[in-house]
Amino acid sequence: MSAGALTAVLTVPASAAEHRPHRPDVQITDVQYDSPGRDDRSNRSLNKEWVEITNNSRRAVNLDGWTLRDEDGHRYRFDNVRLAGRATVRVHTGIGRDTRTDLYQDRRAYVWDNRSDTATLRDDRGRFVDEESWGRHRGGRR
Repeated sequence: MSAGALTAVLTVPASAAEHRPHRPDVQITDVQYDSPGRDDRSNRSLNKEWVEITNNSRRAVNLDGWTLRDEDGHRYRFDNVRLAGRATVRVHTGIGRDTRTDLYQDRRAYVWDNRSDTATLRDDRGRFVDEESWGRHRGGRR
């Protein structure tokens, strides 16, 4: 009887894995679209608005030429960025010095709408990679 129970337990994870949605190697994992505090357009406030991108694979990914866009057409193009395996980078709106963990769009105005917007990540060939929506667009669109 215990052997039959063990067989049933072993078959459940295999069938569950077949129905599990595919997790992209690179994905948008978090968005801080509403900068904490007053929206005073200071560089400090602008840099508290960011999009977090994570490489879920073990291998580094070259993001050179990839783009991050909002619904209004603001576009950030990754230039000479290599994201290590299992690493995360935050793309801030304001001005700053790029590091391995933080990139800066060097903008002087907010990008992400506080009420509703969609952050869309595309590779260097323009192919859809991932998106994150909030507000009335929650649930995403391609």
